Formats: sequence, structure tokens, C-alpha cells
Amino acid sequence: MSSNTTKARQTTNLDPTLSVNPVFVRPGEATEFDKFTMPEQPSLPETAYQIVHDEAILDGNSRLNLATFVGTWMDDEAKKLYLEAADKNMIDKDEYPATAAIEDRCWRMLADLWNVPDVNDTIGTSTIGSSEACMLGGLALKRLWQEKRKAEGKSTEKPNLIMSAAVQVVWEKFCNYWDVEPRYVPVTPDHMVLDGHDLEKYVDENTIGVVAILGQTFTGAYEPVEAIAAKLDEIQEKTGLDVKIHVDGASGAMIAPFCQPELNWDFRLDRVNSISTSGHKYGLVYPGVGWVVWRNREVLPESMIFHVSYLGGDMPTLALNFSRPGAQVLLQYYQFLRLGREGYREVQQNSLDVAQYLSSEIAKIGPFELVSKGDTIPVFAWVLKEGHTANWSLYDLADRLRMKGWLVPAYPMADDMSDMVLQRIVVKVGLSRDLASALLSDIKGEVAFLDSLEAPLPREASTGSHFHH
Repeated sequence: MSSNTTKARQTTNLDPTLSVNPVFVRPGEATEFDKFTMPEQPSLPETAYQIVHDEAILDGNSRLNLATFVGTWMDDEAKKLYLEAADKNMIDKDEYPATAAIEDRCWRMLADLWNVPDVNDTIGTSTIGSSEACMLGGLALKRLWQEKRKAEGKSTEKPNLIMSAAVQVVWEKFCNYWDVEPRYVPVTPDHMVLDGHDLEKYVDENTIGVVAILGQTFTGAYEPVEAIAAKLDEIQEKTGLDVKIHVDGASGAMIAPFCQPELNWDFRLDRVNSISTSGHKYGLVYPGVGWVVWRNREVLPESMIFHVSYLGGDMPTLALNFSRPGAQVLLQYYQFLRLGREGYREVQQNSLDVAQYLSSEIAKIGPFELVSKGDTIPVFAWVLKEGHTANWSLYDLADRLRMKGWLVPAYPMADDMSDMVLQRIVVKVGLSRDLASALLSDIKGEVAFLDSLEAPLPREASTGSHFHH
């Protein structure tokens, strides 16, 4: 057995044997199972269910998980629809034509929501999540750049993509998997997001595009897409380089259209080539579904579309994955019909209101200073005031809150500001004002306890292992 396997087993559970109380199994049925090998004989469905159920309840309460952006609540009708559609394969469009048609309606609704210039000349697709959607958006930028370079008789080697150093890890993966040089623009106290500052230092003839994040995962802040586009206009005037933008709207693309309609970030800007979002974040669907839409068919290279003969029909497919759930696509359509624009506005605004209530109250607690306040997406972060204490850190507060059931992560800022430790709250539809008040009470109580310490808390050498983006 490899050392990595051993470590994985040790961190899961030191005991490799799973025991079942013999009172709850039929005569002759196994009462012990090896956790890492398939049993020889079958068990009753009730027994297997109870084993899995009892293991799963050791997970945290998802309603109290304020670290994840992923949706943790849907209504009873949605749950019913989920069960009815659990067997649908999104890729099998010939067998499930109604689901395929609904997928088409969903991304067209999003294209309209994001102000695409011509609703009859656009294209999009569902994905497993916004990470796959980002991969497709980035890949389209690379292919467009390659085709243009080939047509000009120029080298297609060494493509690069420009993004903030505080970018979500999917973009690091994209550059790694598709051999693209990542060019990270540093975050600084004066430029906490990619805002066009010094962008000309990073753009050259090998730049395939710029990623703009509508809702940075570290702080929730929006990157100003309009300012980035304006800077790229200036660069084109001086150099002739025409660089396009992919908007990573994993969260913000499902907030801004409803709650900040005056914000100019979408296809109204000519430089925006594509937009991705996560249906299972502020799209209000269970995991996993994402969406990506392109400005028009011209900016999606035909080489990315595959026409497959599958189960008796011709099936154009665009996503990286093949078989994937169709149920979440139906759930997305359900939410679009159930809520409409006004319903989405009310739900998202309520989350924004709760986020700003929490951030304003946390700002009043002596040790803390806000980095963001939850007025972009319903996400905000704070730091411990410099010099407040040497006895505890935000990692300690995160640990104390975890004891109460709350998952409120602490983590270092992106590389260039990694000495800054943040704590962050993600407000979603399941976090009511009452729950938020209970959280505040627990935060105040734990801060009082920590401030009463007369000596530093013992801690492991590496506190950064608590949370990863």
C-alpha cells in the first residue's frame, strides 16, 4: 500500500472496519464491513441505507456552511422534480428531446439577461459547473487566437492569458491543462482587484484574452469590466492588439442583472466575448450545473463543436464532459419559471441585505476591520486589526465557530498579499436574518472568550491548511 493511500485512510478514519449493530440486520447478514473493499455478499437495502445515512450525518449542517458558494436549499417542488429526473442523461438529446429543448431555452434566457446583441445569433451550453464553463470560454479564446495567427502566417506558440493573482483556481487549471502561460496581475492594497492598472505591461501579441471576475472569491468584490475594456481599447489604439474578455460571472452574473442593473459588465461591452456562470451558486440550483454563452456564433470556433451519432441521432455537443445529469438543467428551468426576474431580484436582494446586516454588525466588534461589505455579491470579508492581539488569530476564531457548527473560513489573501489573513462569510438563500443574528451572537461570544486569554493559544505550525480556494 502506498504511503499516500495510508495517509488518506488515516485521515478518513483510523479504523478500517465498519461495524453494524447485529440487532438491525437479518440473520446471517454481515455485521462488519471493510471500508476499502467491496463486500462479497449483498445486504438488505435498509441496512445499506442506514450505513450510508449514518456516515453522511457526520458531515456539517449545510445551512451553517458559510464557506461554500454552492446552493444548499431548494423548495419541495424542486426536490420532487429532482427525484423524477434523476435518471436523465443530458448528453442523450435523442432520447430526452424535451430536456435538450429546455437546456436550449435556459442558455437563451441567460443570453437575453446578459444583453447579447442579437438573440438569434448567439450560442451557449450547460456544463457541470462554472469551472467547466470557464474552461470552454478560455478554450474558445485560445482557438480564436490560434486561427487568427495561422491566417496571418504567424507562430501559435506561447499563448498567454491575463488575470488577477486572486483568480479562482479553475483558471490556473485551464492554463496548466491547455498549455497557456498565465500572466497574473498582482493584487495590492491599492488594487485589490484587476482594474486595468498597468495592464499594458502584460498584453502582447500572444495574449489570447483577459479574465474579468464578477465576484472575486476572496472578498466578493467585482472587477470593473468596463474599466478593463476601456484600458484594452487604449492598448489597441496604441498597438493594434485586439484583446477580448471572458467574464467569469460564477456568482455575480446571477446577482448583477437583478440587483445592480445599472452596472455595465456584460455583452453591452463590445470586448466581452463570453460569459460563464454557476447555476448551482446564485442560480439557486443544487450542484452541479453551470452555463456559458458566447456573444455570437462567430466567436465560438466551429472546431469546438462535435457532431456525434449517438443512440440513433445526430447530436452536436460542446461541453468537455459527455454523460452528465439532466436533472439540474430542469431544476434551473424550474427556478427561472418559478421566480422570474422579480423573484430572483427579491431572493438575491434579501441575501444582500443579510450580508450587509452581518458585515455592519461585525464591523462594530472591536477587533475587526472590513475588507468588503457584501454590496456586490452577498459575500464579505474582514481582517483582524493590526496590533489587536498576539494571543489569537482569525484561524482560532474559525476553529471556535466550527465547534458551534458554523463554518466561517479563515485563509490568506492571494500570493502578493499572503501575509493578510481574511475571514469570509458567503450569504445564500438558506441563511435567514434569524440565523444571521444567532451567528453574530456566537461570534461576539467567541471573541470575548479569545480576548480574555492571558497567553497565546497553541496552534499547529501551518494554519493555512484550514481552507483552500
